[in-house]
Amino acid sequence: MWFPVLVEKGAGVAIFSFHGVEIIPGYGIDLDLGDTVHILQECGEWFYGYVKTRREKKGIFPKSYVVLKTAKWSKYVPDSILAKSEDPVVRECRSVGREWGEIVKQLYVNGGQSTYEYDALCRAIRDIIDGRRQLITGTLTQDQIRELKLRLTQKIDGKNRSLGLDLVPRVGHEVANADEMGAVELYHVHKRSAENAEAGRGTVRKKRVILSQHSQKAVGHHLYCSFRGFSYQLNDDCEVYFSLFDAQRMQFISERFLVKFLYGMSNFVDKLQLQGTTVFEDLGFIDLHPELYLVAQVIRVGKMFYSESAKKSSQMYKRPFACGVLNVAEIVSPPLHLKIGDNGEEELKFPSMTSDPEEREFTFKLYSTDEKDFSQLHELLVKKTMGKVSVVSGSFTIVGLKMFTGDLSIIRHENPIIFKNTVATRKLGFPDIIYPGDVRNDIYVTLDHGEFEKGGKPTGKNIEVSLLVLEGDGSTLQSSIYGAVSSSVTGTEEYQSVILYHHNCPRWNETIRISVPIEKFPSAHLRIEYNHCSTKDKNIKKLFGFSFVKLIDDEGTTIKDGPHELVVYKCEDKAKLRDTQNYLGLPFLSNNTGQQVIIGNQTFQRSTKEMLTISTLLVSTKLTQNLDLVSLLKWRSNPEKIKQTLENMAKVSGEEIVKFLQDVLDVLFAMFLSEEGESNDYSGDVFIVLINIFVLLEEGKFEHFKPVIDAYITDHFAAALVYRGLLSTVQHYADVVRRAPKEFYSQIQKCFESLEFIFKFIVQSHILFARATCGEIRDSFSKNVNALFIALNTMLDDGPSHQAEYVPIQAALLYNLSKMYNELVRVMPMVELSKLVTELFTNIPLKESVHPLSPAKLTALHHLVKSHLFSEKECRGIILPEVCKHLRHHLSHRQELKLCTEVLDDILIFLYKRSKTIDNRIHDDVETVGTSTLEMLVQSVLVLERTSPIVGNLVTCLIGLLQLMDQFHYNRLWDEFRESKPLRDLLLRVFLVFRDLIKHDVFPVDWVVMKLLTDSIMLKSLHEFSQPLVLYFLNKYSFDSQLWSQYFNLAVTYLTQPALQLEKFRTGKRESILQRYGDMRVEMGFQILNMWSNLGENKIHFIPSMVGPFLEVTLVPETELRKATLNIFYDMLEADQKFHGDFKQVECELIDKLDMLVSQNKGDDEYRQLFNSILLERINEFDPPWRSTGISFINSVTRLLERLLDYRNVLQGDENRDKRMSSISNLLDFYKTEINRQEMYLRYIYRLHDLHLSAENYTEAGFTLLLHAEKLNWSIEKLPMECNYPAQTEMERKEELYLRILKYFDQGKIWEKGIPLCKELANLYEFKFFNYTKLSHILKTQASFYENILTQLRPEPEYFRVGFFGKGFPLFVRNKEFIYRGLEYERLATFIQRVLTEWPTAEMLKNIPPDESILTSDAQFIQICNVKPIPDANNPILKAQVSEKIQAYYNVNNVDAFCFDRRLNKFVQEDPDNQNEFKNMWIERTSMRSANPLPGILRWFEVVEKRIEQITPVRYACERIEEVNRQVKCLINQYSTDPSGKNVNPLSMKLQGILDATVMGGLANYRDAFFTSDFLQNNPDSIGYVNKLRNLILEQVNILEAGLSIHGKLAPSQVQPLHNRLVECFAQMKADVETDFSRSPSANLSLRRSDSGGVRDSGRKTLSSSSIINTPLPPVPMELKRVTESSSNRSSNSSTYGQLVGTFFDQNSDEDDVYSKPSESKEYKSINSTNSLTNANSEPSLSTPPPIPNRQRMRILQSASCPRNNEYIFMPPNRVRELCAEKQNGHYNSLNSGMDESFGSGNKSESYRTANGSPVPVCHNENEDISTTDGPPLPPRAKNSEIDGISVPPILPKRLPRKVTLTPRNSTDSERNLSSPTSPTKIGPPVPPKPKSSTKDPGHEIYLNKDELMNTNSFCCEGITENSPIEPPTKSPIVETIDSREMNSERESPNNNSNPIQRNSSRVSHKEFFSLPFESNKRE
Repeated sequence: MWFPVLVEKGAGVAIFSFHGVEIIPGYGIDLDLGDTVHILQECGEWFYGYVKTRREKKGIFPKSYVVLKTAKWSKYVPDSILAKSEDPVVRECRSVGREWGEIVKQLYVNGGQSTYEYDALCRAIRDIIDGRRQLITGTLTQDQIRELKLRLTQKIDGKNRSLGLDLVPRVGHEVANADEMGAVELYHVHKRSAENAEAGRGTVRKKRVILSQHSQKAVGHHLYCSFRGFSYQLNDDCEVYFSLFDAQRMQFISERFLVKFLYGMSNFVDKLQLQGTTVFEDLGFIDLHPELYLVAQVIRVGKMFYSESAKKSSQMYKRPFACGVLNVAEIVSPPLHLKIGDNGEEELKFPSMTSDPEEREFTFKLYSTDEKDFSQLHELLVKKTMGKVSVVSGSFTIVGLKMFTGDLSIIRHENPIIFKNTVATRKLGFPDIIYPGDVRNDIYVTLDHGEFEKGGKPTGKNIEVSLLVLEGDGSTLQSSIYGAVSSSVTGTEEYQSVILYHHNCPRWNETIRISVPIEKFPSAHLRIEYNHCSTKDKNIKKLFGFSFVKLIDDEGTTIKDGPHELVVYKCEDKAKLRDTQNYLGLPFLSNNTGQQVIIGNQTFQRSTKEMLTISTLLVSTKLTQNLDLVSLLKWRSNPEKIKQTLENMAKVSGEEIVKFLQDVLDVLFAMFLSEEGESNDYSGDVFIVLINIFVLLEEGKFEHFKPVIDAYITDHFAAALVYRGLLSTVQHYADVVRRAPKEFYSQIQKCFESLEFIFKFIVQSHILFARATCGEIRDSFSKNVNALFIALNTMLDDGPSHQAEYVPIQAALLYNLSKMYNELVRVMPMVELSKLVTELFTNIPLKESVHPLSPAKLTALHHLVKSHLFSEKECRGIILPEVCKHLRHHLSHRQELKLCTEVLDDILIFLYKRSKTIDNRIHDDVETVGTSTLEMLVQSVLVLERTSPIVGNLVTCLIGLLQLMDQFHYNRLWDEFRESKPLRDLLLRVFLVFRDLIKHDVFPVDWVVMKLLTDSIMLKSLHEFSQPLVLYFLNKYSFDSQLWSQYFNLAVTYLTQPALQLEKFRTGKRESILQRYGDMRVEMGFQILNMWSNLGENKIHFIPSMVGPFLEVTLVPETELRKATLNIFYDMLEADQKFHGDFKQVECELIDKLDMLVSQNKGDDEYRQLFNSILLERINEFDPPWRSTGISFINSVTRLLERLLDYRNVLQGDENRDKRMSSISNLLDFYKTEINRQEMYLRYIYRLHDLHLSAENYTEAGFTLLLHAEKLNWSIEKLPMECNYPAQTEMERKEELYLRILKYFDQGKIWEKGIPLCKELANLYEFKFFNYTKLSHILKTQASFYENILTQLRPEPEYFRVGFFGKGFPLFVRNKEFIYRGLEYERLATFIQRVLTEWPTAEMLKNIPPDESILTSDAQFIQICNVKPIPDANNPILKAQVSEKIQAYYNVNNVDAFCFDRRLNKFVQEDPDNQNEFKNMWIERTSMRSANPLPGILRWFEVVEKRIEQITPVRYACERIEEVNRQVKCLINQYSTDPSGKNVNPLSMKLQGILDATVMGGLANYRDAFFTSDFLQNNPDSIGYVNKLRNLILEQVNILEAGLSIHGKLAPSQVQPLHNRLVECFAQMKADVETDFSRSPSANLSLRRSDSGGVRDSGRKTLSSSSIINTPLPPVPMELKRVTESSSNRSSNSSTYGQLVGTFFDQNSDEDDVYSKPSESKEYKSINSTNSLTNANSEPSLSTPPPIPNRQRMRILQSASCPRNNEYIFMPPNRVRELCAEKQNGHYNSLNSGMDESFGSGNKSESYRTANGSPVPVCHNENEDISTTDGPPLPPRAKNSEIDGISVPPILPKRLPRKVTLTPRNSTDSERNLSSPTSPTKIGPPVPPKPKSSTKDPGHEIYLNKDELMNTNSFCCEGITENSPIEPPTKSPIVETIDSREMNSERESPNNNSNPIQRNSSRVSHKEFFSLPFESNKRE
């Protein structure tokens, strides 16, 4: 049994893939690894549910394949699952990976993106997956997890930014929860997150106020250096010293770092080895510049000479070897570039410690020089003075560098691995930041240079300097000297310098750090010994002198910093130096005037020519070199110097003061008051020194000493009485501001800048005093404080004229006021203190002009809001109104908006956090803020430029305030605005601000979370702001249409904003929004509907202005919203009808906006259906008086929607260009016929025109422009500028249009259409405008048109019928048929390929009527076949005897009637004569009429009428004989008119094909088929056609006689033998015709009835053996080429319903042989009056035929009473001509009155057919609406009319007997000449029909070669196959229904050997025919 699963346990993740569909068909579902599943039920070991991404498929899967997760449901998103217990970062990594995965797929598929972007995103995904895996494993420490999460979130944010995805707001590394913070706080979180994301790319924005160069906040920078090695191999030990060198100051700025290499040790050191890494600490801001270098000095430790290194010796010397420098600007220079932004923020660029996780490796060369210059070698290299240096061959040094910024202790903690074995190399001197815990007591001694005597030797000495630190008793201090920093080297007691060989003036430039304990410092001294290292005397060092330095002088100060020149004393015995007293009394400085000048003593003699220069630098937190500081500390011993000492304290440096801060403060407070606690003479001076010290501590360099003072106040301060003096002094400063001299202003300003420390001491002193007195004198303290605040109030009030001069003093007070009351709050009641502070701000005046004190005042208010006072309820009630008063003032005057927003930010954040608790005070506070600042906020946002940097913050304040307000607050707001005008102004401003915020984003595009929160707050606020509209602005006296209109426009703008269009978002993002906010569009829509319903009679005020906005709302793709808001249009129609009597306003506006909005990709087919159904439902429900017009209007708009959607769907892409043409044509019809919208009509005319030009359809472009021209008159009315035409008169515009149209007609070679325009223009130029210049030009154009008609070659176009069947097609082509006009030289195969390219998913259907399953299928099916145009029979040009060039145009142009034939297999099985195909050749003829004549504005039009009829065999025989006669007459006419120079071959071929035929048995087949008694008895209705056939045969004899006569005259000598043969054949034929066809059919019938069968049989045998009728005609010589100027270019290889694809004449003949019944396309001259053609369209008579009259032609007329709307009329073209001719003779009144028996009366309507074959009535209501749709578009025209690589079909395979195959037109002559006497052709019995196949074959399976049938004089079977598959014909009065058994019966092959025909052609299907290359179409 299946049990439901709890929601909390209903989520899981697939840990294995499961192929459930294959394993458990019908029940299982597939799971992929990692799929999230929703579990609904469980049973045993199985779960039932679905995959979250595939919710539509539910099934079962094993429990063991998933792991359960804790989950919860979302009330907004159906079936959503949210994990609760999963780590947020892990969950985010998963969602981000999926989101990026989709983008990776897009990048891969599109291929348009660079490979770099694709690879980078793939790497990022792998990094995220790897990081997530590490987090899931649970094996990391907390520090590693924190660091990994930080790195992952930075990676996610950085990549999201580069991909343009949404910003993720974060608090730390976790995603911020927008539900738990207000709008203001969320805004700042977004801002910080954006800055962090930007910082990940190298930029951090630091905001600071720049007061001076020294006040810049100090930041510690640290250079990490790891020594990797150097390439040179020494034979000695070596030492490498690294240090930082400042090339600007030309001095070293750091200690030296030492790396030792022992001989034989590898020169390449791992960076993690113990001695290879260091960090240069505490580099200051001024140290980091492009001229900072890393210097590496290589010192060799070994023998004196490098060549002696191989010798063993115990004496080792330091010898210079090489030096190298590396510029580290790439690492340290970024912080140097500062830029002050527009918003006053300083951009400081520096790499963060996480920005570049890898250190960079550098390599630099080593150089050497002379030993005397070695100390300056690094300077030479820096200066690039390369003349004295040389490269050490093959040497280089490798180091790795990395920069860190921040607190080094934190950096070490966050990078434990890097700093594990790293030693610190200190900076020479104090760092920029001095920490209180830093205890240093070091002296840096630099050995600079010395001068020594040679000692009587010719060469210099090898001097080695040794340094020792000794105590007063002569003992050496251990571990006190540090020559360099190294992890393997500790302090030593002696240091030896480098030895310069034979140099008495050496320069060393070596810096040594001496570290002496503070207690030993006074007695310690430094001794420097000089040794000569001889290379001869067994390498013994010989002492020859010494110097010494005392560290503390006689005055108790440390030796001064700087260079010192030391006295050198001679000494060669080191034992003498053991007693230090022997020399300590001697002077040690050569120029020290304070010392007693003593040349020497008995023990040591001073060397006057020798000296040593050293430099010292004291870095000590305990020792000082300042005498003033020493005097201050010893003030009691020298009381007379106190005043002078206090004055000199201003000159003491800050470093010296902070070193002795506690001692100095003790002394100063002891001096401040007397022992009795009263002030004394020094109190004022002491106070000045105190405030100077306090100001000093505010500097960034010493800000870390603030905790030292705090600790001092808490633990050491003991002056319990100083608070009185301090309070009185501060009060005194406040009182004397107005009268103090200007030079005292700076001191007063420092006083107020030091209020923090002053009041810390005041409060602590009072606490000590209260503790001592048990609080007995508490009131005096309050009085003193009150007195102080009174003085401060006076100082802040407007003062005298010199106020501007002491504004800085007032500002200093306000800036530091918070520090004062934050201390006083410890000892005073908070309410009392709040009142005192508030009174200060009350006294500050509010002025309209900009006040210089405003920034300080607002800053003080900001501090007050952030103080502890504001958090107390009672205090906040006092403070908040005052704060809001000042904010309102500044907001109203747009002053200091940035500071105002900062104050408001903190107020709103505080109120939002407290609003989560139950606190009535908060409710009142929100009311206070809302009523005070809302109006001003709205005004400020409204007028503020959107480019302002504070606009985002100001908008956030407005949104945050609205977020806090509820209905009560809004009601209080309405009460504040009791009058309607202020309330109206407020509402208008709010609506304008909201609308502007929606239209112009104030937040960055990727701040989606912030935008959505803003939208949700706006939605709630709009509901509240809409209430006063109903309450105060709705009745007829106070109704405000502008206010209501602003509200509705705002609501529409809100609803349609891009940020809320959820369907455009990704699935995850859409579900997240729905989960948190729901679909806010639906809520807004119902709010609009509610407000609209409240309008009542006032709705008319919003018509038509709101039609467009509401239409935009209804177009939003949300079904519920559409259903709700579409009803508004019914109300609009009703209101418009009620007030205006119609709804024309709604109609016009709706159509205009609908066209525009749909073109913007809004709306869909669902909307069209909803629009129609909902509005019709409302009309039917309420049944208004305007019901009929309303229904008509709704249906009209629905049709417009359909056309607009069709147009939009094909708006893009060149492949859809022709579809756009069709859609535009539909829209033109709509705007012209249904709704007369001139501007819309013209707009689409020119869109269609532009498309035609791009497709080079010049003819159609001309017809399109003609639509515009027809709308214009020849008037002088001024027309505005439109459609790219300037403002001009109507006449000028029409003239310009005509000229453009003429140009297009000329390019399209359709000159006949341009001639009437030329005539019209010529008439205007000649008789109206009298402009002979233009007349001349237009007449020349007209003349050129006439000339082109006669001389230019114009290919005749092919026409095609295309049927689109199935619901897969768009509505405008679905289940419709169209007539297409092909491109130039485009044949059927090319056309089919073009159509299939346009519809690539469509299948080709066989050309049989589609059944219902095809029409209702969801697929796409296409039928294509050739059709023949039927020219206008009434055209006088076709009747006149004119040039064929003139007639050729009208045969195939300006036609709207078309037809095609299809053979029916209709015969009787028992008929003994059924082998005679002519007797059974029934034809199904389909006649069609297009919606417009072709050519037109399109290359295709829809079939609007269609008729199908069956042609009897005898009638079809008449048509074929008549067509042959017409062709021969035409040739005779051509050669008679212009016999000279013409090739006679066409006439020869035609005559031979008729007279010397060998195929089909000649005229005997006609005689045997139709001139027998059996046929006449069985078909009495056909006697007239038999008589007509006889007359046509007799007429053919006369025509052939005339043709032979002309042929004999024109035939050249080589053709005369053929002519003689033709004459003989004609003589025989004429005799046979006279014998068999001289009598009428009735006479033959009587005669044959009286004859016996035997005689007749005998006669037939005789005739068969002797008559030419039974003699087969020879084939037409294929080598004779027909060359004639009037030849037609039209040809086709296509077939239709049963129609054969093939030709019966030469491909250059005038006849398009694809049709069984061609129309009259050409006129000819009569041979003579007696040999004119019989009227083929008249009804044949049963008696002897009359003389053949001249042929008359009548254009096919269309009756208005024929059905057109949604049905098609079908009419045979021949019958149409007959009826037209009879109508011309007056026999018929209409096209319907006698149009054949099957097209006559109403009860014969069954022969009409609709498009799907169903019968329809003949007549139709004349008033019924006729709606047509143009045909579908075609793909763009190719430059070459042929398909690439396809010209002719391939070789046809052999086929079964009785099949007939056509050879394509473009096959060779030899291929077509298959019917020669040597290879006679057989026509065998029919092959049974093929079984039906599921494959949709686009054509027939049977084709005839035209040459197999063209050479016979019986043309009835032309284009027909025997077993073409057909549908049973519809019953008609002239065609009997054929029994299904008879239709499907098979005929046996006749055993008739009298006329054998061999079949060599092969059978191929239509699909195969067109799928093979044309040029390979060879017969076997």
